Amino acid sequence: MMFAMSTTSYFSCALFDFLRELKENNHREWFQANKERYEQIVRQPAMKFIAEFAPYLEEISPHFVADPRPVGGSLFRIYRDVRFSRDKRPYKTHVGIQFRHELAKDAHAPGFYLHLEPGEVLVAAGSWHPDSQALFRIRRAIADHPDEWEQAIAFTRENSAYRLGGDSLKRPPRGFDPEHPFVNDLKRKDFYAVVYFDEATACQDDFLQIFAEACRTMAPLMRFLCRALELAW
Repeated sequence: MMFAMSTTSYFSCALFDFLRELKENNHREWFQANKERYEQIVRQPAMKFIAEFAPYLEEISPHFVADPRPVGGSLFRIYRDVRFSRDKRPYKTHVGIQFRHELAKDAHAPGFYLHLEPGEVLVAAGSWHPDSQALFRIRRAIADHPDEWEQAIAFTRENSAYRLGGDSLKRPPRGFDPEHPFVNDLKRKDFYAVVYFDEATACQDDFLQIFAEACRTMAPLMRFLCRALELAW
């Protein structure tokens, strides 16, 4: 399926400049004084990006959602949850966008993710910090279907720009063969792949297509995770 190419960029240098300034002035007074800038160069472009990614996402899988609502949608809130944190800075200094499965309840479910931060632009796909039940089911699927897992992560061998990320146990999880050929993957606590870009790429007119291509590349991993968790792909 072919889609119309964007003729204007979604994100700009001004977005990264705003985030740099926010990092230096992470307090309510500064943010309130610059809220209109946030709306114009951060949230509105992000809403447009989310909405216009929808047909690309539909092509990858019809069971993932591009939700351009300003609250409760694919765009993460700029406000930090500081209730249980020693770090009381009120605002995030990055933009996070997640395209979750239609049955997802939170950010830990399988999803495609875009992270925009000064000095760090990344696209990721997979499951970050899955709960204990989901974690067991993913590990069980890897242990029982190693050939399918090998195919699911083949893109990380074929293209060195992509790699698996996240935290791992020091020892194999209880109940799994320590001699399993994918024991290092069984030790993972996160199951996602990631690829990095620079700020200039994020500001290009064709970044939506670049993001879509990255998501397509990582789709085999997402398909494996969905099957392991009995989610429609």
